[in-house]
Amino acid sequence: MRLNRLDLNLLVALDALLSERSITRAAERMHLSQPATSGALARLRDFFDDELLVRVGAQMMPTPLGESLQAPVHNILLQIQATVERRLEFNEAESNRNFRLLMSDYTSTTFMAGMVEQLANVAPGVCLEFYAPTNNPWEKLEQGEVDFLIMPEHVLSSSHPTQHLFDEGFACIAWDKNSAINDSISVKQFLDLGHVSVRFGSQRTLSQDQVILKEQHGLEPNVEIVASTFGAIPQYLVGTQRIATVYRHLAETWTKYLPLKMVPTPVDMPTIPWGVQWHKFRDLDPGIQWLRTKIINHAEQFNGA
Repeated sequence: MRLNRLDLNLLVALDALLSERSITRAAERMHLSQPATSGALARLRDFFDDELLVRVGAQMMPTPLGESLQAPVHNILLQIQATVERRLEFNEAESNRNFRLLMSDYTSTTFMAGMVEQLANVAPGVCLEFYAPTNNPWEKLEQGEVDFLIMPEHVLSSSHPTQHLFDEGFACIAWDKNSAINDSISVKQFLDLGHVSVRFGSQRTLSQDQVILKEQHGLEPNVEIVASTFGAIPQYLVGTQRIATVYRHLAETWTKYLPLKMVPTPVDMPTIPWGVQWHKFRDLDPGIQWLRTKIINHAEQFNGA
């Protein structure tokens, strides 16, 4: 190929255009004007002797060559970025690096809360940016939009390195003045009472507890409220007879600060293994190595909590 005519910036433009499939959105992503982005597309078409993107109705769609280029071009840019960002060392005390982590609000409320407190003392300039889960979280990692996933291990990709963090169990919670239950709850009470549950993403994926109750015990609770985040659950319990099944660490956190009580689930429920994952191209990035080590070390404390 005529690489002497290909500016690396054109690869950046090609990646944005093929990902966004819109000159306007690609321009916004690269902080360029639309004419400049259109000019980049014209140069790319000339270089590859192909239209790369063509208008189909109201949308722009990649040509067969454009589609075949999308993944390798993106991976090349990720490798270049990882190489450029590689440093001999990472100075936590002086760094102002921004790390992006994709996780549920359960993880940010429980696991990350203690870790953020620790990092404030040793890395005051580091910024942690949390992203909410999507239907396909590994795509965010593949595209380089996030640095880490912290999620149940069954959700993580087999294409990138993963480290086990902790195992999480379940508990039931209710308003502390809920007269329907005391220190325990029977299966009959569990089925008779109204439940608050949570579903995620545009596909409204069932929470893990609902899947386990149905598949392993044949139980389908009477769900009265379906929230979109874990954090919304308590407000639908207080002042009612409703209950909710949530992760144990979340239940323990809430009962410290809110008028809630925690009781064991009426049936045995397995623990869920949680892991952290990072992109294989970023494995030697000292900043990624540093934060990964912090996350793994904090998991040891979290496991003992």
